[in-house]
Amino acid sequence: MKKGVLSLVSILALNGVVYAGGNIVLSEPAVEVPAEVLTGFYVGVGLGQADVDNDTSRENWDSSTLLFQAGYQFNPYVAVEGRYSFGFNMDYDKGVTLGTYNGIPLDNDFSSWGLYLKPIYPIGNFNLYALLGYGGLQLSDIRGGDAYEDGLQWGLGTSYSVTERISVFMDYVSLYDDTGFDYVGTLDSWNADTWTIGISYKF
Repeated sequence: MKKGVLSLVSILALNGVVYAGGNIVLSEPAVEVPAEVLTGFYVGVGLGQADVDNDTSRENWDSSTLLFQAGYQFNPYVAVEGRYSFGFNMDYDKGVTLGTYNGIPLDNDFSSWGLYLKPIYPIGNFNLYALLGYGGLQLSDIRGGDAYEDGLQWGLGTSYSVTERISVFMDYVSLYDDTGFDYVGTLDSWNADTWTIGISYKF
């Protein structure tokens, strides 16, 4: 009798093990995909408007601009950046005369460059930034020949990160605000600035 009971208990125990084993599901370990590591380098391109004024002689140059930028961002708060832009569809205005001087057509070409320290203040996907540095600008084929001047430059802007790598930006840069511009009147008061909207790509 004892042997029969023990045999029955053994069979039931084995059935329990088999039944329990049927519910065991073997799962493969999750494979973690490493996150993309950005190098810090970035490039960009933008379209804008340049305005150069001689406040003394009341001369004005307005130009559409194409800008190229390249930089390196050390961390979320600091970057360095270089820029070069050139103008197209430029207009020269001296009083009521547009595009000419004493009846002579003027080609009026614009270009500028700058190297900047770029402090950044991130707010979510937005970045507020400043540009502080040194650069130059040139007016070519104007009355009196070519004119070039360089000096301290500054700017303010904002950008929005569309993705981890792509962002759009808009900024204002003061290229020159002083006297002594390399032109007809070296003591004239000059100011030059640009507005730009563009897109940047991080590597």
